[in-house]
Amino acid sequence: MAGSLNKVMIIGRLGKDPELRYTPGGQPVANFSVATTESWGGGQDKQERTEWHNIVLWGKQAETANTYLKKGRLVYIEGRLQTRKWQAKDGSDRYTTEIVATRFQFLESKSGGGESGHASAPAPSDGDMPP
Repeated sequence: MAGSLNKVMIIGRLGKDPELRYTPGGQPVANFSVATTESWGGGQDKQERTEWHNIVLWGKQAETANTYLKKGRLVYIEGRLQTRKWQAKDGSDRYTTEIVATRFQFLESKSGGGESGHASAPAPSDGDMPP
C-alpha cells in the first residue's frame, strides 16, 4: 500500500469549557477535552469504558467553539491525530497526543438547529506550546 491516512472522527461530550488563547502571532487556538464512552455486555455484566480526547481548534473555529461549546455539550469532531513533544519544567521530555480538528459540529442546540465550523486554513505547527 503506497500512502497513508490520518483521520479521526468522534462524537462525545465536552469534559470542560474550551480554553481560548492566542499565539504570539495573533492566531486563536482553543483547547478542550471530549469524552467518548463504549459499553459492552448486558444486565449485571454490562461494562463501560470512557476515553478522553484532547482537542485543538485553530482560527475562526477556535473562537466559535469558545463562544458556543460548553462542558457537557454533545459534539462531532473530525480531524487528525498529532503527537507533540515538549519539555517539562524539570527538563524531562513529555509527549501529548491530541486531535487537531479540521471540522466540528454541534449535535445539540437550545434552538434545535445544528451549527458547524470548518477550517479556513491549515493549522500552524507550533511545537513549543505545552498542553
